[in-house]
Amino acid sequence: MSTATVRVGVGRMVRRLGGHGWLFRVCLGVLVVFVAVALLAPWLAPQDPTVGDFADTMAGPSAQHWLGTDQGGHDTFSALLEGARTSLLGPLGVVAFSSVGGIAVGLFSGWRGGRVDAVISRVLDVLFAFPSLLLAILAVALFGKGLGAPVLAMAVAYLPYTARLVRGLTAQEKTRPYIAAYLVQGHAPAYVAVRGLLPNIAATVLAQSTVNFGYALLDLAALSFLGLGVQPPTPDWGAMINRAQSAVLAGQPLSAVVPVMAVVVAVLAFNVVGERLGERGTR
Repeated sequence: MSTATVRVGVGRMVRRLGGHGWLFRVCLGVLVVFVAVALLAPWLAPQDPTVGDFADTMAGPSAQHWLGTDQGGHDTFSALLEGARTSLLGPLGVVAFSSVGGIAVGLFSGWRGGRVDAVISRVLDVLFAFPSLLLAILAVALFGKGLGAPVLAMAVAYLPYTARLVRGLTAQEKTRPYIAAYLVQGHAPAYVAVRGLLPNIAATVLAQSTVNFGYALLDLAALSFLGLGVQPPTPDWGAMINRAQSAVLAGQPLSAVVPVMAVVVAVLAFNVVGERLGERGTR
């Protein structure tokens, strides 16, 4: 396959995902870089971020430490790269569980309608009342610190957003002629919902999941900042901000600013990409 053919194929894929907007392309490129860094972090990190040098704490940028060190002498640049893995893996789990569950609940509720839909809608309303971070803290209190319990708790908290969206879209789509054509041909309702209806709302659901990813990243970073999420010595952006508090007070804020900017840029990129995917899906 020639280089020109590859470029044409990539260009078509980008246009299908969100159009020609430069902001979308920049944000999509940022997300690709973050994912690549998360996958290749063990080979990209120049030093072991879990090993600190107490003789070189809170050092400024240098040839040995590109972004300086924190109060424990850990290399900030290496920790930033390695921290991308846990900082993106957690939100991925939240979005995966909440999207699969939300799609299943939303399809069933929107398709059945009536009393079943009313009961499910009230249950979703109850779940909406619980902030995701509060549920994550409760999960930590019950099952201990780490990443597993908060991810499952946040997945439950984020499920209503996807379920409510899918329910509304399903209620609209099931009245369209192509759904009636599927049913007239003798296809089972479950088949029609999954194979006929779901692909037509997939773009909008993907947009919601992308936005949810950014918010889940922010919530899990806040949890790690509180010391309840990813535990040392495992690198994580939220934990890096927590550890850098003393460095900030000592007038060396770089070890805190760098992970903060990583979180901000990642959340912004996910929001922009999700918004553009949503605009594309509603056309």
